[in-house]
Amino acid sequence: MTLAATDLSRRNFLTGRARTAPPPLRPPWTREEAIASACTGCGACIDACPEAILSPGSNGRPMLSFAENECTFCRACADACPEPVFLEANERAFAHVAAIEESCFAKTGVHCQSCGDACPETAIRFRPRLGGAPVPEIEAGRCTGCGACAAICPAHAIIMNTPETA
Repeated sequence: MTLAATDLSRRNFLTGRARTAPPPLRPPWTREEAIASACTGCGACIDACPEAILSPGSNGRPMLSFAENECTFCRACADACPEPVFLEANERAFAHVAAIEESCFAKTGVHCQSCGDACPETAIRFRPRLGGAPVPEIEAGRCTGCGACAAICPAHAIIMNTPETA
């Protein structure tokens, strides 16, 4: 088990709260234990990713970001890796699922359905709301964690929750 970074922002420091930052997201078909024990930080998976969603972390090991794009599950990263870091293709690719924060435009009354339109698994549905914009809800069982919704969200209100941070 690795220690997560602690958020000691001014607000948290002055109020006596220390919030633990979530662990970094890792490439598909990997788990933190495999990254910690077998990844050498060579960058082969980063170079192979056609979606450019992988980048080196502070320790050189790959981190995942859905800021610009989504994972298409092409397995180019797994095929390029010379170490036994990646799981078989029949395993679930990601341990995380999407979650929608309160800063979501639809939750603040602005009509937006970008995330639902982008979701290839139709895991995001919109619940009608009397007198307001429909509110998105994620069906966790259908979510693959691909990040299509996060990449397109104009409010940057979609995060990925792993079982430890859910």
